[in-house]
Amino acid sequence: MSSPAEFYHSLPPISKFYGTACFAFTVAYQLGLLNPGWLLLDYHYVIRKLQIWRLLTNFFFLGPFSMPFGMRMLMIARYGVQLEKATFENRPADFLYMFITTMFTALALTFAIPPLRTYFLSNSLVYMLVYIWSREFATSRVNILGVQFQGFYLPWVLLAVNTMFGAPWMPDLFGIVIGHMYYFLTVLYPRSTGKYLLLTPGWVRNLVARCAFLRPASSSTTTPQPPPAATGRAFTGRSYRLSQD
Repeated sequence: MSSPAEFYHSLPPISKFYGTACFAFTVAYQLGLLNPGWLLLDYHYVIRKLQIWRLLTNFFFLGPFSMPFGMRMLMIARYGVQLEKATFENRPADFLYMFITTMFTALALTFAIPPLRTYFLSNSLVYMLVYIWSREFATSRVNILGVQFQGFYLPWVLLAVNTMFGAPWMPDLFGIVIGHMYYFLTVLYPRSTGKYLLLTPGWVRNLVARCAFLRPASSSTTTPQPPPAATGRAFTGRSYRLSQD
C-alpha cells in the first residue's frame, strides 16, 4: 500500500494541480488568510472595476472543510485522475483544453443568462469531470450507498442523492450541461459527421510544452495520429483521441 505522499506524487499533473489549488484555497480560508469575497464571480466587479481574476478564481474555491468539500475532492481524485490517466493518456494539452473550454462555456452562459449566475462555478466544473467520466466509462460498475449501477448513470445518481440531502441542485445540473456540450462537440458530432469543431490549439500545446508541471513525468513526443472515421454510435465511450502530444 502506497503512502499518502506516494499517492500524491503519482497523480497526473493537471488533476493534481486543480485539486491542490482547490485544497490550498480552502486551507487559506480556514486559516483566515483568504476572504472568499475576493474570489467570487461578480460581473459588476469584473466589468466596472476590471477585477479580471474573478473569472478564474471562482473555479478554485469549493467552500470550507465539510462533507460536500470532501466529496468534491474525492470526485477530482477519482474521476478526474482516471480521465487524465486513461482517456487523455499522454495528451495533457487536450485535457487542459477541456478545462479551458468548459470554464469559458460556463462563464459565457452565466453572463448571457442571469438566472444561471452563482458566485462560484467550482462545483459545476467538478460535475463536468464526473459527466465526461460517465460517458467515457459508461459500462463501468459503480456502487453508491450499496446500490450498483453502470457508470453512465453516475452524474444523475449523485445529483439525486445530493438533492435528497438538501444540497443545491442547479450547480450540479449546470456542470452536467457544460460537460455534455463539450462531449457533443468533441465526440458525438465528429462521430456522426466526421467533422471536428473543437481541436486543441497550438498555444495550449506550447503552454504545456513550456510548463513542466503540466506534463506527465513519463511524457514523450509522439507522432500525431488522424482520428478514425465516425461510427454514428452515440452512447458508448470514446475510443479515439482528438490528437496526440
